[in-house]
Amino acid sequence: MLKPALTLVLATHNAGKLAELQALFGPLGVRLQSQAELGIPEAAEPHRTFVENALAKARHASAASGLPALADDAGLCVEAFGGQPGVDTAFYATRFGYPKGDAHNVRALLEQMQGLSDRRAALVSTLVALRTPDDPEPLVASGRLHGLITTEAVGTHGFGFDPVLYLPEHGQTCAQLPPELKNRLSHRGQAARAMLELMRQRWLGLEGAA
Repeated sequence: MLKPALTLVLATHNAGKLAELQALFGPLGVRLQSQAELGIPEAAEPHRTFVENALAKARHASAASGLPALADDAGLCVEAFGGQPGVDTAFYATRFGYPKGDAHNVRALLEQMQGLSDRRAALVSTLVALRTPDDPEPLVASGRLHGLITTEAVGTHGFGFDPVLYLPEHGQTCAQLPPELKNRLSHRGQAARAMLELMRQRWLGLEGAA
């Protein structure tokens, strides 16, 4: 039997992210409440790694709410660019004079990769959970969906770089996959499942439970 429900503040203002993660964490007896609902502003993200930014966001949300917190940081890492744009993924298009936005990010990426033979890339997500802002042992889980950058956008599902990340083992881009399969394979889905197991073992004392 699960222990009483655990409430965490989710360090996001994105309602879609809240719904997606709540569906994953709900069966474990974890309730997520977005920081937007509590009037908590977004945290600064000055760091150069996903884990540092996720930790900063989680600490900020926990300190402002008095609750345990969960945060994620995610982005696209392109091998030919030394892992960039990484933590700057959301603003990638602005480097090249385009407005911020998914379609502009895709356009800028395809332009910058013209003529490159190394098309390897990965969508990466890092989740951090902590009990208090000063928790000395935060839980950290990561997920990575690797593929190849196409030469043009293909597919209508998903968002972000989904139309240009081709998965060789499936013969399709992320944007061509059925949403259920894409969510199962996704970097965020991988990270969430790993985090669920950490919470089950470390916080809820359910190690070995089904």
